[in-house]
Amino acid sequence: MRTIQVGDITEHIKEMCIEANHFLTEDMKSALQNACEKEEALLGRQILNQLQDNLNIAGTDMIPICQDTGMAVIFVEIGQDVHFEGGNLEDAINEGVRRGYVEGFLRKSVVKDPLIRENTKDNTPAIIHYEIVPGDKVKITVAPKGFGSENMSRVFMLKPADGIEGVKNAILTAVKDAGPNACPPMVVGVGIGGTFEKCAIMAKKALTRPVNEHSEIPYVKELEEELLEKINASGIGPGGLGGTTTALAVNINTYPTHIAGLPVAINICCHVNRHSVRMI
Repeated sequence: MRTIQVGDITEHIKEMCIEANHFLTEDMKSALQNACEKEEALLGRQILNQLQDNLNIAGTDMIPICQDTGMAVIFVEIGQDVHFEGGNLEDAINEGVRRGYVEGFLRKSVVKDPLIRENTKDNTPAIIHYEIVPGDKVKITVAPKGFGSENMSRVFMLKPADGIEGVKNAILTAVKDAGPNACPPMVVGVGIGGTFEKCAIMAKKALTRPVNEHSEIPYVKELEEELLEKINASGIGPGGLGGTTTALAVNINTYPTHIAGLPVAINICCHVNRHSVRMI
């Protein structure tokens, strides 16, 4: 059994909130650079170069990549041989978010009640997903999610008879409906299977997989490649102003489902796809 102080979790979360809002992961940096080199439209290349300039300024001057610093979505994979001490884990996570957004001077975008709309003034509470896994480590993924792209996400409760063509159509429909609103070039996270809520969580988590890594399932890998090609042929382009780079990646997660269902969720993220990952 390994003991971890929840105060350490707070400190990691604080740092990760700031890190994710100022710096891209290496895979996203490479994907954007490749897009700049391959984009065929002149205006599209100009937009991509402007995005690169923005990222450089954000990192150098410690200015957030985007003015929408997102709602903190946190995935915590906890080894079953870990014991937490020093307080409540969920309180510690939210305290890390509070410190990160207050001390990091990040925009506070969370309202206490969805209808009354009073701002909590510290960007808490976070959206937290827990998973118990083997071992004595804790993997934390902090993914600040802006709502320009979040609002463009969809869940389709398809019939089994819709099959793989129905899945393709659902994904392409969601992307085309999103158009420029998701700040393309986008990353498209997809969850197929499970239940209504399970497919949505899978789609969200798919966004945190490195964009240069495909699914280990052969047909899913082929589906990711085919859909990326079709999305980039849509002509939406960088900033929605036309071009050959509408998406940087399509990441798909799957899970067993009921004989009578075929749930599909599409969670779209903007060109920065902010997240930070640590193993402690």
